[in-house]
Amino acid sequence: MSSSQASGLTLDSIFIRIKLAALWTSLMLLYIYADIFSLYRPGMIDKIRDGFMGPFEASQTTIAVAAAMLAIPALMVAGSFLFSMKITKISTISLGALFTLVNISNLVGEVWIYYLAYGAIEIIITISIVVLAWRWQP
Repeated sequence: MSSSQASGLTLDSIFIRIKLAALWTSLMLLYIYADIFSLYRPGMIDKIRDGFMGPFEASQTTIAVAAAMLAIPALMVAGSFLFSMKITKISTISLGALFTLVNISNLVGEVWIYYLAYGAIEIIITISIVVLAWRWQP
C-alpha cells in the first residue's frame, strides 16, 4: 500500500472531497439567495424592523443559532478537505442528515413557489451529501 493510500489521499478520495465541497457550497448559496428573495415578500421588511427573523423574535439567542446553522455549511467546505476521511465522513453524514431535516421543517406551511423550489433543491443536495459520504470507501 502506498503512503497516499494509507493517508486516504487516493484520486477517488480527492474527487469525493471536491464533490462534497461543491455540494456544501451550493447549499450555502441557495440559502443566501432564498433569504435575499424573501426580502421582496410583502411585509417582510416591516417584520424585520419589528424585530422578527422569520417566525422568531430576533434576539441574541435566535441570531446566534441562525448564524451557527449557516456557518456549518461554510465550515464543511473547508472541512471536506482538511478533516481526515473518517471525520469528514462522519460529520458529513450527520450534518447532511440534520440539514435535510432542517430543510424539510422550513417548508412546513410554506406557499411561496420560489421557496418551495429552493427547499426541494436544498433537500436533494443534502441527501446527495449524505449518500456520497455513505458510499465513500477508503
